[in-house]
Amino acid sequence: MEHITSTPTVKAPAERFTGDVYLNPIEMPTDPARFASALVRFTPGARTNWHSHANGQTLYITDGIGLVGTREGDFARVSAGQTIKCPPGEEHWHGATDTTLMAHIAMVVGNAEGDGTTWLEPVTDEQYARALDNENGH
Repeated sequence: MEHITSTPTVKAPAERFTGDVYLNPIEMPTDPARFASALVRFTPGARTNWHSHANGQTLYITDGIGLVGTREGDFARVSAGQTIKCPPGEEHWHGATDTTLMAHIAMVVGNAEGDGTTWLEPVTDEQYARALDNENGH
């Protein structure tokens, strides 16, 4: 058994996120394991870039209220205790609302090249505003 009492909090890289986002790694794989997980905290208005995962991604929301969007224009409003499953290859983004922080545990099963994430361009302010409008019932 390994008892890890704390992990360092690091600021997420600006080239993959808009706004202030903080990460605490939970599990980083070493061969032959491929499972990775992290606690990710988004300040209000913060969000990921568009991205996809070779083997999909599971998000377990631990705090706050957030949004998850897909290229097809689907949006989900998420809150603590809810789970989102993004299928392999689906381009999506996730983050906090404009007024409330959001935290989730992000879980992926990587591939031979790493965690299997393909990072893309930032979510535009217009795309984010559409998700907020959808979240607010417009």
